[in-house]
Amino acid sequence: MTRPLHFVGFLKPAGEYPSGWRHPSSADRAGVDFAFVSEQVRRLEAAGLDAVFIPDLVGLPDVSPDVLDRVAVVNDTFEPTTLLAALSAVTERIGLIGTASTSFASAAAIADDFGSLHALSEGRAGWNVVTSLNDAEARNFGHAGHLAHADRYAHAGSVADRVRDAWGEGGPVIAQAGSSPAGRDLAARIADVVFVRALPVEETRDFVDDIRSRATGHGRDPAAVKILPELSAVVARSRSEAREAFAKVRDLLDPRIALADLEYWTRTDLAGLPLDGPLPPLPASASHGGSHGGSRGAQEEIYRQAAREGLTIRDLARQIADGDGAVVGTAGDVADHIERYADVAGVDGFTVSFPWVPDTLNAFTDLVVPELRRRGLFRTHYEGTTIREHLHLDIAQRQRA
Repeated sequence: MTRPLHFVGFLKPAGEYPSGWRHPSSADRAGVDFAFVSEQVRRLEAAGLDAVFIPDLVGLPDVSPDVLDRVAVVNDTFEPTTLLAALSAVTERIGLIGTASTSFASAAAIADDFGSLHALSEGRAGWNVVTSLNDAEARNFGHAGHLAHADRYAHAGSVADRVRDAWGEGGPVIAQAGSSPAGRDLAARIADVVFVRALPVEETRDFVDDIRSRATGHGRDPAAVKILPELSAVVARSRSEAREAFAKVRDLLDPRIALADLEYWTRTDLAGLPLDGPLPPLPASASHGGSHGGSRGAQEEIYRQAAREGLTIRDLARQIADGDGAVVGTAGDVADHIERYADVAGVDGFTVSFPWVPDTLNAFTDLVVPELRRRGLFRTHYEGTTIREHLHLDIAQRQRA
């Protein structure tokens, strides 16, 4: 397998791992220190990544203050479009993808904000379409609770169509990360880039096949949909060094955070249940949001995994806290993982998350990128100036949807 792959950096300046913000190398006030954030993005650009992706929530997660006091949530960062506009002035090539929710922003506002960013960056903008995750976000906008799952996605499709109409030909790329049937269908219909959480390679293959089949059903060229699963990596020059580094950051994690993270993604109250027992039955309200928020698709995937592997609540909490499939090892180990997923699952590349910043980001750019280039899996330099050119997307491909 020698085809070049696409790589997008998923950047939480405090780190993706729940205790990453506590690592000694983490910057104080990382998420609101523009000099620090821009340094990381320029490093990703120097490495040739297709884009940087800035996530967002529009309300605090529905977890206890005791838990919120011990994590760095995405609210501890700049608002994405403001940040990306500033980054457009200090970068030249890297794509700039930001999140905006169709549940709480109008089509006109999204089209204007990201259209302006696209012009400012000279063709490098991308909009990550989300429907928002939890009731706390809805309450932040004066609503008693979130819309039902099906209603959220129907509304998202309507908003996305109006945004695309406003942009006409071209415009920012559209990214989407829904993994439920409704989310997958929306992605297959409108998205140029599809994000998906880390899954076993066989399940990733099924996901890829499903998205491409749905895209064909919508009259699109399936090759025009770039599927980039999450890749979390802790890389060092030896496996023992990588394992030791990961063990140290794991030791910084409060057990309450691991359990709260599992509750959030399963949308299930686990208080009082035996940690060495199984998950309770899938909640009957799974299709209606729920106070714990989280993604319905992610919830169902966790339940399937628990049943398939016989995992206890303790097992699942540890696994999710451990980076949900993070590759811990050498650059060769990470490149082997990448090559296997490209060969077996047919993915187009990866969305790379960084457990703690700057160390794991630096290790990826300094160690993994050269190894990928040696294997012919990654570009040696940018061939174009726009995000569409980086992703090999033809404007006409999306217009068929």
